Amino acid sequence: MFAYIVRRILYAFPILIGVNALTFALFFMVNTPDDMARMNLGVKHVTQEAMDAWKQERGYDKALLWNSESEGVNKATDTIFFDTSLNLFSFQFGRADDGRDIAEDIKTRMWPSLAIAVPVFMIGLLVNITFALLMVFFRATYVDLAGVIICVTIMSISGLFYIIGGQFLVGKLMQLVPISGFGDGFSAIKFLILPVAIGVVSGIGAGSRWYRTLFLEEVSKDYVRTARAKGLSEVQVLFRHVLKNAMIPILTGAVVVIPTLFMGSLILESFFGIPGLGSYTIDAINAQDFAIVRSMVFLGSVLYIVGLVLTDLSYTLVDPRVRLDG
Repeated sequence: MFAYIVRRILYAFPILIGVNALTFALFFMVNTPDDMARMNLGVKHVTQEAMDAWKQERGYDKALLWNSESEGVNKATDTIFFDTSLNLFSFQFGRADDGRDIAEDIKTRMWPSLAIAVPVFMIGLLVNITFALLMVFFRATYVDLAGVIICVTIMSISGLFYIIGGQFLVGKLMQLVPISGFGDGFSAIKFLILPVAIGVVSGIGAGSRWYRTLFLEEVSKDYVRTARAKGLSEVQVLFRHVLKNAMIPILTGAVVVIPTLFMGSLILESFFGIPGLGSYTIDAINAQDFAIVRSMVFLGSVLYIVGLVLTDLSYTLVDPRVRLDG
């Protein structure tokens, strides 16, 4: 087990290097340091001296990938790419192009993201599995057919429709909850009710259909027929056998979404004005703030790799036949 974890961590380094390099290449294919300086200074007729001072203050005055003016190994190390990459791997995110401390921003904004993502994840998982089990219990009946039609309908509608429709109906017409904003402590609950409900409802279609497929596959297996032959009721078969044996693919889908719990929902946070990491990333992209963008992409990649490792480890808990030998 220990050897497996060490091996996966070692595998992660070339992946993270590649992600970081790709992010760097894509960003600087669109922007030059001069473009970034001009946008952040916010002056139409900004002078070259002001741009040079801005770049020097943030380390953007160096060569991008290869510094031909340096000697020896400094040709590769005395560059923007090396400086920014080395700090990332030590989780020193530095400062944004506007001077803010990125690490402090992440610590502050991760809690609103968790406040919306964790309830959506937990409630959505419970609702999707319950709805899927209900369709499987009434399989090949009108209840099952109606459930599938509902799922397909929900899947076919854009998530923006649920957001805009929910804001208009619940927030504006009925005035039950605020349309946007956020608060401190328990006052934040009223701002989270609507986005959490929309997040759960919009995910029912895809989630329930996927779980229904898993459960139907298990229902047709020999051990289920054996359980029925022993006199177990259909409810006992579904909850004691089918659900338990479908846990591996369920865990695969559940654990892998761990990064989204921290990174937040880009669309929900943006539309509901929630100051989480999702809206933080969107704002950084709009402002062309490379320091924040590369930090969030790197952090998301790290969390995704952690999610994959946790998925493999969770297999050993639900299936004793799985062993992660070194």
